[in-house]
Amino acid sequence: MAKDISIQVIKRLPRYYRFLTELENSGVDKISSTKLAEIMSSTASQVRQDLNCFGGFGQQGYGYPVSKLREEIGKILGLNKKHKAVLLGAGNLGRAIATHLNFDSLGFQLSAIFEKDHRLIGTMLRGIKVMPDDEIEAYVKDSDVDTAFLTLPKDAVEPLIEKLYQLGIRNFWNFSHFDIARKYPDTVVENVHLSDSLMTLCYRINERTADE
Repeated sequence: MAKDISIQVIKRLPRYYRFLTELENSGVDKISSTKLAEIMSSTASQVRQDLNCFGGFGQQGYGYPVSKLREEIGKILGLNKKHKAVLLGAGNLGRAIATHLNFDSLGFQLSAIFEKDHRLIGTMLRGIKVMPDDEIEAYVKDSDVDTAFLTLPKDAVEPLIEKLYQLGIRNFWNFSHFDIARKYPDTVVENVHLSDSLMTLCYRINERTADE
């Protein structure tokens, strides 16, 4: 994959995949760039530019074959691979993520869950028994784990990061506010700040209210 593809294009790919999945499930065989742009709240030009970054998949006058395009975008995203992941934190957020996300269809295999709260250790999540966090090192050493999902507060994540890094984990889905990439620039980190998203919503509501 070309290294100069912008992160904005990359971040739109999951939306293409999601909408194409819905179209395929609805029995739609092909779609034009104009119609796909309407669904994406974008423009036909933007759709064509995005897809052309990866070689283009349509035919002029025909449009895009929905099933094939979905399959190709899935391959670009790496959804056909299964990265083995562990979840750190079995509290409310961790339980919600473990329970409601279909990791197998998203490129990951959730193999273990760790928690320090003794009240949660031994409970079952998604058919996985929650283990004490002091067993992380032994588990990772014996397993082909390359990704960690972090649903812990910042002060709990900070002392764990060095251990995870030393164990060879370089990929993180990070719900904490700890800046992993700043300390370890060679890691791949996707930060999820729910509070940032909510504050953005608040700003947009206030802007609309101010215009009324």
